[in-house]
Amino acid sequence: MANPPQPNVGYSNNPSYSSESSTSLSEKTPIPPPLISPKFPPPTFQQDQTAISPSIRSPPNVLSSSNGVKSGSPISHLSTPPGPPVFTSPVRPAAVPFRASPVTPQPLAFSSGSSIPTSSPPQFSNGLVDFPHQGVPEDSAHVGEAPFVLFSAHKVLKQKKQANVPSLGFGALISPGKEISPGPQIIQRDPHRCQSCGAYANIYCSVLLGSGQWQCIICRKLNGSEGEYIAPSKEDLLNFPELASTMVDYVQTGNKRPGFVPVSDSRTSAPIVLVIDECLDEPHLQHLQSSLHAFVDSLPPTTRIGIVLYGRTVSVYDFSEELVASADVLPGEKSPSQESLKGLIYGTGIYLSPMHASLPVAHAIFSSLRPYKLNVAEASRDRCLGTAVEVALAIIQGPSAEISRGVIKRSGGNSRIIVCAGGPNTYGPGSVPHSFSHPNYPHMEKLALKWMENLGQEAHRHNTVVDILCAGTCPVRIPVLQPLAKASGGVLVLHDDFGEAFGVNLQRAATRAAGSHGLLEIRCSDDILITQVVGPGEEAHVDTHETFKNDTSLCIQMLSVEETQSFSLSMETKGDIKSDYVFFQFAIQYSNVYQADISRVITVRLPVVTSVSAYLQSVQDEVAAVLIAKRTLLRAKNYSDAIDMRKTIDERIKDIALKFGSQVPKSKLYRFSKEISLLPELLFHLRRGPLLGSIVGHEDERSVLRNLFLNASFDLSLRMIAPRCLMHREGGTFEELPAYDLAMQSDAAVVLDHGTDVFIWLGAELAADEGKSAAALAACRTLAEELTEQRFPAPRILAFKEGSSQARYFVSRLIPAHRDPPYEQEARFPQLRSLTIEQRTKLKSSFIHFDDPSLCEWLRSLKVVPPEPS
Repeated sequence: MANPPQPNVGYSNNPSYSSESSTSLSEKTPIPPPLISPKFPPPTFQQDQTAISPSIRSPPNVLSSSNGVKSGSPISHLSTPPGPPVFTSPVRPAAVPFRASPVTPQPLAFSSGSSIPTSSPPQFSNGLVDFPHQGVPEDSAHVGEAPFVLFSAHKVLKQKKQANVPSLGFGALISPGKEISPGPQIIQRDPHRCQSCGAYANIYCSVLLGSGQWQCIICRKLNGSEGEYIAPSKEDLLNFPELASTMVDYVQTGNKRPGFVPVSDSRTSAPIVLVIDECLDEPHLQHLQSSLHAFVDSLPPTTRIGIVLYGRTVSVYDFSEELVASADVLPGEKSPSQESLKGLIYGTGIYLSPMHASLPVAHAIFSSLRPYKLNVAEASRDRCLGTAVEVALAIIQGPSAEISRGVIKRSGGNSRIIVCAGGPNTYGPGSVPHSFSHPNYPHMEKLALKWMENLGQEAHRHNTVVDILCAGTCPVRIPVLQPLAKASGGVLVLHDDFGEAFGVNLQRAATRAAGSHGLLEIRCSDDILITQVVGPGEEAHVDTHETFKNDTSLCIQMLSVEETQSFSLSMETKGDIKSDYVFFQFAIQYSNVYQADISRVITVRLPVVTSVSAYLQSVQDEVAAVLIAKRTLLRAKNYSDAIDMRKTIDERIKDIALKFGSQVPKSKLYRFSKEISLLPELLFHLRRGPLLGSIVGHEDERSVLRNLFLNASFDLSLRMIAPRCLMHREGGTFEELPAYDLAMQSDAAVVLDHGTDVFIWLGAELAADEGKSAAALAACRTLAEELTEQRFPAPRILAFKEGSSQARYFVSRLIPAHRDPPYEQEARFPQLRSLTIEQRTKLKSSFIHFDDPSLCEWLRSLKVVPPEPS
């Protein structure tokens, strides 16, 4: 199916943009000669030569935080917003978060009376052969070597009443943009698709060897293969990757598309434009200059770059001047007129230039930046961020904006605008007043939100992602900037300053691969209904029924296609399932950074079981916790909501214990099921941590974390919920331990990875020994960098000593287990058994008692007996 056509909306006919003429053509303004600005070298993630290479070991009785699930996909129904979190009734269908209007009911998949029961063993009178290729495991949950799709359970309950318990729920996480290495699963031809519902031929299809016909797993219809699947034996069919693998990529790289230009490096056709705040004080500016210098040094030589500055005006830097940094200047109080943009684009200036030709000029531009000179408070300075992004977008589009709409310019992947912001947008379109006390602030903020969202949508239509990297101590009004990043498929990240972490994120934002024109189709067996989707996308406005009349797939338009993102799907069963298996198929269509059209097809078959115990044994605690967290965080739009969501977590735990646990004899307590013993601990971390708890002080920070989490990949999402705790050992090795405060042993160093933050804690006894503490700190720092080498956003890495004021960041993220009786401490934290009596006494005396309950105390307060550690 073709990607949905996007309307080509230009500046002149979009009501959210002003086409009134701003001052006449931009005027060339020379910038003072460059000052030498200190540079820090590009951050390297190689091992520190002075540190011993860290290796991680996990004792067999400690749960590993890695997740071994590798599983498959689902189908559709979408409805109204969820009601209050009461878990005693069947689940209410919930609205797809990115759906802006009520959906029309989707027709059910067409089913023919002559369909073949593919879930049964071969009992076919019509000659069809059931073909579970070469011993595909019954509960196949593996998709290649990478977890493209993760299900919350590897089995599905047969009975609707048992399956649709909303407190536990059932669903999947899909990461559409994960990169795969070339191999036999790459197919350079058109796929075979069901002519009735649009599903793809796959490993679970029944194939009629004599005629090459195959049966669709979704609608059970027979389809021809133009004779391609005619084969003398089942084994011969394994030569077709789609019939031998659960995941395949169909790739088209020819000149079948208008505008296709083969390139050796895609980034020559997908430029990066830096949009930089020029209202910074000297200390912030010096850090920013260092980060910018290191950034351009790290870019590939073919990368095209543009540089735009904004304050009260917008300065577009010209790379045609080699000896002096010069810029064209546009007014910032209103959107640029078509005339001024035309004069800019068709003038003599060069505003996008490959790094190999413009590196000295870029360094000269960054060195020429000057601190803000007027005596105006940071929050009150005029910043026309909205106008600057409009100009950057116009530069990226270039002269092709004038070409007939019939010709589409397709770049390789998404272009990027990276905004480096030190304060709020307070001037020009999309701005808000300097002061919250302004009498018209609420109305102006509402207008700004809508304008920013429209600008983000305009960027998305032109395959441009807007990332906003904020830093410094000045509030940037996150609610106003977030819609711009979100609607374009980008991210908004907060930093303490413009230093190292900011510089690393600048580099990673520019280099992460991003596909464009993304469309996700989800098809499931008739028994399965998708009730909610959370992720970086929106409903795809495309009529799939024109091509496949009985297509009931859920179609999602992806805002960008990146490895760092995922979609969360909540599902339920429509009724009692009669077959032995349910099928899920995801089809992801997008253009990658090398301008190839990819159709990635992932098919998963899950067995249906009647035993609740068998189902619970197949539950993946970590995936289930991430899905629950995403559903919960979707409702936590402010701090008040977050408090309510903590109560929801409490109710959820009680209900899971009631529905899946067992009652303690002669007691009102319920025992939590041992098969899902890790789930309460993960949800307890969620309840206390920065996403729902009170350990992050400012609502802006919580808002950024929530938005990041809702779109994040499984790995980052899990770390943002539950931190990973690693204790440094003699010889440079690390032992993984539960994230309990019992790890705070004075003679040890501990690394705590909490997704967006990594903390290194040095015990007081260790810190007193300079030699040992330096070696331990170096090893911990090396480990932290290795753990987060590919992560975006790059986390802060903070190191501190026991007893320091900053140590509270570390302590607040650990479960307070020091209040539990010794037998429970040892059961959940076995490493304690290796301590001497003296060491345990010292550890016990080091704790300051406070009212925070431990995991066991919390569960008992809910009348739930804590599960035995597995």
